[in-house]
Amino acid sequence: MSDVLWKTGVAGQIDGTTVVRGYPLDDLIGNISFPETIYLVLKGELPSKPEAKMMNAMLTACIDHGIAPPSVVAARTVFSGGNSLNSAVAAGALTLGDFHGGAIEQCMKLFMELVGDFKGDVRQLAKDKVAEMKANKVRFPGFGHKLYKRDPRTVRMLELAKEYGFGGQFIDFAVAVQDVLEETMGRPMPLNVDGAIAAILCDMGFDWKVGKGFFIIARIPGVVAHIVEEWSREKPFRRLPEGAYAYDGPGLREVPGAK
Repeated sequence: MSDVLWKTGVAGQIDGTTVVRGYPLDDLIGNISFPETIYLVLKGELPSKPEAKMMNAMLTACIDHGIAPPSVVAARTVFSGGNSLNSAVAAGALTLGDFHGGAIEQCMKLFMELVGDFKGDVRQLAKDKVAEMKANKVRFPGFGHKLYKRDPRTVRMLELAKEYGFGGQFIDFAVAVQDVLEETMGRPMPLNVDGAIAAILCDMGFDWKVGKGFFIIARIPGVVAHIVEEWSREKPFRRLPEGAYAYDGPGLREVPGAK
């Protein structure tokens, strides 16, 4: 083993048997659901029944949000240019960054730093952190939504988290931040789906580094569905319609030396 350059504890072979985190893959097939297997590869152990249900709920909450997000626009546009489905999926995945799908990771990291070993009043902690970020003109990730005064996905997931026994100080802190933000700003600043998932994943003991990956895993099936719809319903070479764009650069001018 000393000469082995690449090592992994995620999956491999033991005596000719393919294993995932030590479990034979052929035994997982038909016995363990896809959300449970995602939990396994990300965290290293099989989930309890409540953990499996919570995982399923969070993945479902992120499956798709319409044709407007950058990941879908990019995927459908790349496919309409004559590229393969896998190229279009890659284009969609490449748009999932800090401003689209990145808030789960950002929230988890911030929550872990603030609440991980905290023993005091999370409401006071929320007031202090909101005031600090406001003074520094830094936006609190995971809060606010252009469509919702209360994100219905968040409402449902928090209901399920309570039902499944995942209420903890991370969720309590996230809800407290929502309340403080709204008191401070005087307008709705709901805990959105990213912030809710971040708090739940923290309470479930996940590493913050899985945050963005979790969103990618959940959203890719929706991206694939949009690409197939583009393939089936639309003509190739999608472009902006006339009137939807305009040139606003310098006016017409002569090139030096041109006749």
